[in-house]
Amino acid sequence: MTITAWLAVAVFVVAYVFIATEKIHRVTAALGGAVLMLLIGATDAHNAFFSEEAGIDWHVIFLLLGMMLIVSVLKRTGVFEYVAIWSVKRARGHPFRVMVILVVVTALASAVLDNVTTVLLIAPVTLLVCDRLGVPVAPFLIAEALASNIGGTATLVGDPPNIIIASRAGLSYNDFLVHLAPIVALLLVVFIGLCRWLFRAAFTYDRERAAEVMLLNERDAIQDRRLLIVSGVVLIAVTIAFVLHTVLHLEPSVVAIVGGLVLLAASRLDTTDVAKDVEWPTLAFFAGLFVMVGALVSTGVIAQIGDAAASAVEGRLWFATMGLLWGSAVLSALVDNIPYVATMSPIVAQLVEASGGSGTGPHVLWWALALGADLGGNATAVGASANVVILGVAERAGRRISFWQFTKYGLIVTVVTIALCVPYLWLRYFAFA
Repeated sequence: MTITAWLAVAVFVVAYVFIATEKIHRVTAALGGAVLMLLIGATDAHNAFFSEEAGIDWHVIFLLLGMMLIVSVLKRTGVFEYVAIWSVKRARGHPFRVMVILVVVTALASAVLDNVTTVLLIAPVTLLVCDRLGVPVAPFLIAEALASNIGGTATLVGDPPNIIIASRAGLSYNDFLVHLAPIVALLLVVFIGLCRWLFRAAFTYDRERAAEVMLLNERDAIQDRRLLIVSGVVLIAVTIAFVLHTVLHLEPSVVAIVGGLVLLAASRLDTTDVAKDVEWPTLAFFAGLFVMVGALVSTGVIAQIGDAAASAVEGRLWFATMGLLWGSAVLSALVDNIPYVATMSPIVAQLVEASGGSGTGPHVLWWALALGADLGGNATAVGASANVVILGVAERAGRRISFWQFTKYGLIVTVVTIALCVPYLWLRYFAFA
């Protein structure tokens, strides 16, 4: 590698250490790292701001911005309080039952929408639920972030890396459902069992608080019915457009920002007031992270890692599958899985071609990449977009979740879920292919 490449690696490692140890605020560390990457010549303005492969992913930024606007307007209708009271009453005030409801709803919604949109919608409900029950909010928010990444793995639109894989491999929405939904369903059941153990300290049942909630009427929580109807229409339209985005030839980011701006205009609310609820620090953190990872792409660091992995497993499909599964899980834990998959997909395409082209057998490599990247994103607080969003929402609400508080749970869930994928891939694509 060149001196610039080594410097880029050093900057990334130092910035990541600051993010992990929280000696410096994560936004400052990410933006500071991005500035240093520009100063040392690891990237330039064109690559940082305009390159799809090595720059800021504006699709992700505007997807987040659009959905944050929708959530900001929805919050003023009282619908989050309605859902919070409803879920607590259905669980009869038992915290674990509430977590199960929220986790299942999050996973299913993440498959239909996308995981970032889902956590933006479910997080405000969670804050209200935990306040009502008097339980710590961090375990519930962490569980939802992990569930969103698991559920989003099942479909083409559920997790952004899947969109990149589908485009490169020519895979359809139904391909993802057929090949990934079965294992995701199993992983979700296992994950619920893990939640009972991992977050057991948070399931303290308060009989008095539960009784108070049972007396509430969720319908009284609705503050603006007209705005709720308008918001519902826009959200349904956005959801349909997400599902049909390949048919409509509209990027999810375009759908989200148009939906957010249309709802903002139709809401008659003060624009400045609504904009205050947007998680601007989270968007800035993503921008910095994209520039840093993009610099590693521009200097060839990530490509060299991928080429080395490809050479090590060439001609051995099972070893290639396992290498992709576990390697993707590890690397997606360290860098956001979106730029990682964008970098790895051309390498996987070469492996697929070398292994026999587009047959069912070689296609296992795409499923290994998707499972490794999507589930590996659960391992750390910065491994997936949904994780970063959850941390931003928690910090804004005054319920800060640290890097290691998230990661100590995420690592366990990642190891268990990736390990369960091994027999699934073996049985389906090798033993009974």
